[in-house]
Amino acid sequence: MIKAIALDIDGTLTNDHKEISPRTKAALMAAQAQGVRLILATGRPAKGTEKYVRELAMDQHHGLVVAFNGSQVIDCQTQQIVYNRAMTVIQSKAILDHAKKFDVIPMVALGDYLYVNDVYHNRLHLATGDRNIIEYEARNDRLQLCEQPDLAAFVSEPINKILLAGQPDYLRANWHSLAAPFAHDLNAMFTADFYFEFTNLGVDKGTALAHLLPKLGLTADELIAFGDDENDLAMLNYAGIGVAMANAKEKIRLAADEVTLTNNDDGIMASLAKHLD
Repeated sequence: MIKAIALDIDGTLTNDHKEISPRTKAALMAAQAQGVRLILATGRPAKGTEKYVRELAMDQHHGLVVAFNGSQVIDCQTQQIVYNRAMTVIQSKAILDHAKKFDVIPMVALGDYLYVNDVYHNRLHLATGDRNIIEYEARNDRLQLCEQPDLAAFVSEPINKILLAGQPDYLRANWHSLAAPFAHDLNAMFTADFYFEFTNLGVDKGTALAHLLPKLGLTADELIAFGDDENDLAMLNYAGIGVAMANAKEKIRLAADEVTLTNNDDGIMASLAKHLD
């Protein structure tokens, strides 16, 4: 019996306009009315989930947010951090110093702010068109921008995630060199073809859920999880039912227990109709 639903946000819960469709929202609200717990599991900081937490009334239904790809868990009702696996200041400084050798745009989310080197060094040339990647990230996560010319010197507290943006071809060619000095100490992964990020070793959405569910009196067999990208793989593998969106990368679709419709076609709703009474 399904008692909890874990949901990636971008490309999964939301459509390509970053919106929850009315039918998907109705399915999730109905699930909560039956006592099913909702868990948003995302690479975003907690600030970037607040819109969806409010829209789904998760604060009224004991929902939770797994933020920063699993390095932090927040109780939506109390706003308390119930799990935290941040990188140390020394680790964060080392990453940001190392990143200076590469043609990447580093971003650090702390509280209500997104810290960057230079708000004018912001342009990526993507297949979908040019994108001001700093504005895009700040807007998605409802963060205010703040310039710090030397992020490595600026960091003075543990960091949950360091995000590097770059041209997809450049990142694919250089990610080994970016990650190499930290291979035994930190996690490094793509979360989009133009995003490469660092978190603490052992941090992923699946590990966070494995820590969280027993505290809720739940087991992995009672969890259904939805995702579309590489950072969702551990979560889909952990869940009793791991569901890939039809728009997911091939690797994710092959690893999932089942594949549903796309994020633009109410894939979550279609799957829940099969698995919830």
